[in-house]
Amino acid sequence: MIVIMKNPFKKNKLCLRNPLKISILSIFSLFLLTSCASNPTGGIDFVTMSESREVELGTELNQQILQESPVYQDQQLQEYVNEIGQKLAAVSHRPDIDYTFTIIDSPDINAFALPGGFIFINRGLMLYLNTEDQLAAVLGHEIGHVTARHSVRQQAASQTNNVLAGVLVFATGVSSLGETSSLLGGALLSGYGRDMELESDGLGAEYLANAGYDPLAMVDVIGVLKNHEDFTKRTSSNAVSYHGVFATHPRNDTRLQEVVEQANELAEENESNADPQIFRERMDGLTLGQSTQLAGSDARNRYYQNLLNYTVVFPDDWSWNDTTTTLNASSANDGLVFNVAVQRLQESKEPRLFMQEDLGLSGLQKTENLNQFGLQGHTGINPADNSRMAVIYYGPRAFIVTGLQTSGDLSDENDAILLEAIRSFRPIAANERNIADPISIEYVRSDGKTYDQLAADNPFDANTEDLLRLYNGDYPRGEPVAGEWIKIVR
Repeated sequence: MIVIMKNPFKKNKLCLRNPLKISILSIFSLFLLTSCASNPTGGIDFVTMSESREVELGTELNQQILQESPVYQDQQLQEYVNEIGQKLAAVSHRPDIDYTFTIIDSPDINAFALPGGFIFINRGLMLYLNTEDQLAAVLGHEIGHVTARHSVRQQAASQTNNVLAGVLVFATGVSSLGETSSLLGGALLSGYGRDMELESDGLGAEYLANAGYDPLAMVDVIGVLKNHEDFTKRTSSNAVSYHGVFATHPRNDTRLQEVVEQANELAEENESNADPQIFRERMDGLTLGQSTQLAGSDARNRYYQNLLNYTVVFPDDWSWNDTTTTLNASSANDGLVFNVAVQRLQESKEPRLFMQEDLGLSGLQKTENLNQFGLQGHTGINPADNSRMAVIYYGPRAFIVTGLQTSGDLSDENDAILLEAIRSFRPIAANERNIADPISIEYVRSDGKTYDQLAADNPFDANTEDLLRLYNGDYPRGEPVAGEWIKIVR
């Protein structure tokens, strides 16, 4: 009989060749063991960030968000959202954190939570919510991300992946393993993932029950946003789900129903304590479309002429009044006045010649051609009354501008102010339509009109009928019931 045995010397030699690599793996194992911490919602988590650092990081990110994203300018609505959020936070697993709740002036369908209790909800998402319970469900879901420390756990897992990748590269000498590990970690950690989102749904539903809201609102919100997702997939090639949360949940998700039902058993009754009238009052007037705020200092006192489609910027202390074809603006002390009138162009000629021949302005001083925002014009000072005159061609019209100092000669300083206003004249941009002529939702009692009829009354979008159904929770085929409160657009 021949017996084949492994060479013990060879085996020992292999073991002794890489003592440093074995040591690194041991250290990594120790790192894993010493980085475990208790999760406030129960269980053990692997984390590398203290709570104080979590709050510190959240504060830094919060400041960055507020610098880059405009806050919705409705103090009553901001206070209302904060009141609901604080009620939920008080019955959460981490009530000692200083939570903040902020509405972002964005039409995007989104809400998100930063580490340490900083929670944001976009104005665009709120348009589709129809009860205070549904609003509380969104906030409760985001609070669940904070209380379960999902961002911290995600960061810890990412760190683990990076450390493991480095160990594998060092131990094997094959860099492609590290790259594969990094790619795998990135794929696994993109978004919170189904389990974390489901956990946040369950926690949110529990907080709803404890705060006197209907936990089943969590399922209602998923239905509302699934409807919006279906609509955007049908009408747009750029459909994006609310940070992946509801893309992970089918409408009849069994696990979701189970975690919500567990919270529902905690509720003393299924009916909410929320007052629907207060919800309607706070949400009435919520703006649709793009932000009503412009970035930059010139946004503070910008005039829009919707009928003739132009805009002009004035100094902060100026005011104005207008008609359908004229604009009269003046400084606070009436030292300067600024007038815009309009004439239809009868023939093609240079703006300079128009001023000479059609307006009778000859001998202008300090003249210059204007070439701004795709528009052509000419300007100069009329020595007859020391006024700053300008003409700007826009489409088939000539816009005639007169700037005047009401007493004394026009100073160089005041002339520069008038010129700056003239040079700000431009067409209203497509993304400013909502700023120039904002539209918003209004609650009314239904008079029995169908959504098709309501859409014909005010066709604010190519998909007005479907959007009205979405706003009212009646998508895809529901109709208003006479006498019930519905949202329309004004």
